[in-house]
Amino acid sequence: MKQISTFKSLGVSEKLVEACEKLGWEFPLKIQAEAIPHALEGKDLIGIAQTGSGKTGVFALSILQALLKRPQPFFACVLSPTRELAFQISEQFEALGSFMEVKCAVIVGGEEMMTQAIALAKRPHILVGTPGRLLDHLSNTKGFSLRLLKYLVLDEADRLLDMDFEKDINEILKVIPRERKTYLFSATMTQKVNKLKRACLHNPVKVEASSKYSTVDTLIQQFCLVPAKHKDCYLAYILREISKSMSSMVFTRTCEATRLLGLTLQNLGLKAIHISGQMSQEKRLIALNKFKSGECNVLICTDVASRGLDIPSVDMVINYDIPVVTKDYIHRVGRTARAGRSGVAISLVNQFEVEWFLQIENLIGKKLSEFPCQEKKVLRLQEDVAEAKKISIMTIKERTDKKRRKNEHEDSEEVGTVFSVSKKEKTSKKWKR
Repeated sequence: MKQISTFKSLGVSEKLVEACEKLGWEFPLKIQAEAIPHALEGKDLIGIAQTGSGKTGVFALSILQALLKRPQPFFACVLSPTRELAFQISEQFEALGSFMEVKCAVIVGGEEMMTQAIALAKRPHILVGTPGRLLDHLSNTKGFSLRLLKYLVLDEADRLLDMDFEKDINEILKVIPRERKTYLFSATMTQKVNKLKRACLHNPVKVEASSKYSTVDTLIQQFCLVPAKHKDCYLAYILREISKSMSSMVFTRTCEATRLLGLTLQNLGLKAIHISGQMSQEKRLIALNKFKSGECNVLICTDVASRGLDIPSVDMVINYDIPVVTKDYIHRVGRTARAGRSGVAISLVNQFEVEWFLQIENLIGKKLSEFPCQEKKVLRLQEDVAEAKKISIMTIKERTDKKRRKNEHEDSEEVGTVFSVSKKEKTSKKWKR
């Protein structure tokens, strides 16, 4: 019988083992058990594992243990594809390193450059950020550099490159020390990631805790064939009748659909909130925190929330829209059934999405079971859903009109100010003559 690993048996220090216990981490997960010993030996890593499998724990524990032995500012930098994931990684570092008073700074877009510059001036141990904003500070913030950097982490590396961060990453690699430890983590590997591996890792150890495209065994995956015109009814039925007390993430294809669907579900009496890339960073974090705290138990989102977010209480993922990019399915459903827990994923497939759905089944190598849905019960909600949607459309129109009028008023005030200044200048010149 194979002996179960413990964090202590992997070589993790006593203080960090205690920190793990406080977070409820009794035993290391598969990727942690396989990767941490190599990391503690000082080797570069490529970690391939299913989303939600504990990759953050690998690099956070390894970096904090090294920092314990040799504390210094700007010790490590973690690059993330999304702002939300960056904040989450920072929280993980702070939780594990609270006993050593580790200082972290999050450097992402959507936040004030000056506020971030002040945070950098305090010389934090760990930087977590998105490549574009980090490069902005490296180029424009006086006195800031990463010449002392010891560790670089590229988290969700395939997504980093999918989002066209390749140029920014290459620029960052030019200005950081060649002598450093580098960890590259992702749920999937692409040709671009292999190219990045050759460019920035030195004799890396590859730890593969999953197949290239796979979902966890504890995830129940189902589909429901629905007419496009009744898709809202089916969603409302599942959320109201089947999963009343469950926490659910509902994925849509566009920001506009996210907003409309969120309001519609609210008008149906559900505790729903939406999040999308069109929202300000502050509003996105507020929405995410409301969902995490349980104040709202339904999060309507675009693929901005499909990568890396660790929200332990997600019971169900619903694909309201089938993803056009097939592998995004893996990351969406990975929001549930994380770290050994169970979860459910239901895909609502209309007549126009069947081909995309078949591609997903082909990708994951399994046929999904059909979700049992009683059509008569579903269609009883038709009138309520239509009314809720009508009110939502009117609300969005009113808000859009109000915002437009406000912008027009501000523009007219600005024109008035310019005209007034111009008049004063002319009068001044006249008197000078």
